[in-house]
Amino acid sequence: MDFTVIKEDPLSQARAGLITTDHGQIPTPIFMPVGTAGSVKAVHQRELREDINARIILGNTYHLYLRPGMDILRAAGGLHRFNGWDRPLLTDSGGFQVFSLAENRKIKEEGCTFRSHIDGSRHLFTPEGVMDIQRVIGADIIMAFDECAPGQADHRYAKQSMELTHRWLDRCIKRFSETEPLYGHPQALFPIVQGCQYADLRRQSAEYIASKEAEGNAIGGLAVGEPTDVMYQMIELVNGILPKDKPRYLMGVGTPANILEAIERGVDMFDCVMPTRNGRNGLLFTARGTINIKNKKWEDCFEPIDPDSRAEADRVYTLAYLHHLIRAEEILGLQICSIHNLAFYLWLVETAREHIIAGDYIQWKASILPDLSRRL
Repeated sequence: MDFTVIKEDPLSQARAGLITTDHGQIPTPIFMPVGTAGSVKAVHQRELREDINARIILGNTYHLYLRPGMDILRAAGGLHRFNGWDRPLLTDSGGFQVFSLAENRKIKEEGCTFRSHIDGSRHLFTPEGVMDIQRVIGADIIMAFDECAPGQADHRYAKQSMELTHRWLDRCIKRFSETEPLYGHPQALFPIVQGCQYADLRRQSAEYIASKEAEGNAIGGLAVGEPTDVMYQMIELVNGILPKDKPRYLMGVGTPANILEAIERGVDMFDCVMPTRNGRNGLLFTARGTINIKNKKWEDCFEPIDPDSRAEADRVYTLAYLHHLIRAEEILGLQICSIHNLAFYLWLVETAREHIIAGDYIQWKASILPDLSRRL
């Protein structure tokens, strides 16, 4: 993997860059649609390529390990061949699932034992095992195994969790260096900065992660309950330590406003289930504000969903028709909303990139930010 910074904004830490992998180039800042189980929910691969122009999508180690399982993925030749996606892939290590399955898991030095949410069967994730699983999945970018502590964890627990994450990272790096990719293309391993909302821990973790000189670095454990201003402070602190010549990935964040604020603070990569999850519940993100398509006010609005969108459905179908589909619980409505939101998120980061290159990112962000959270 190669990363080049093309332009830095003169008034902030925002930068435009280019990640190059064997499966294609990724212009940054970039938003990555979440394809947890090998599929972006309600969105066909064709729409991902043509309407949304997704440059990279995610898979999740935990979910893919349980279904379809490693035997199937290995026999298929990896996730790229299994799901027909010929552009870059990134896999989350399952660390967040360790956090979210609090009632069904037990963490110890060796790793994390958990019960499957599918059938209750018991499994053990170790740093070594997670590296092996991600070798089988075959993503271009893979994540180190970490513990994502709750946002409101006390300092003592947050410190213990961070130190465990660091020890697990060393084991991930060792296993990664001892093994080879399985499908003829290289894989890049990203460590993850942890430390909750504590500046001293975030600083310590960022310094530790930076010392590993990985091909890229991630920031985890944010947007999990801490105040938004604290999240921004932690991003700024961490990015002041992580190397400038490597991409920085903010995991699981967030709203359009979150993304623009994080870009200003030097983040290059984002993912979040918000555009698809909210879309399936009838909430649309637009540059003019958010639309709850279930509201009666859209019942007889025969304007295009978004005439300026790259997504064909946004130009062909009306808000009234989409209102009808969602109220009638038609699957097509879920598809249209999901495609629209992903197309908007990709438009947002691409436009941010254009303004970074033009040198007026801060002015543009200030002009669009008030509208992004407005309810239409």
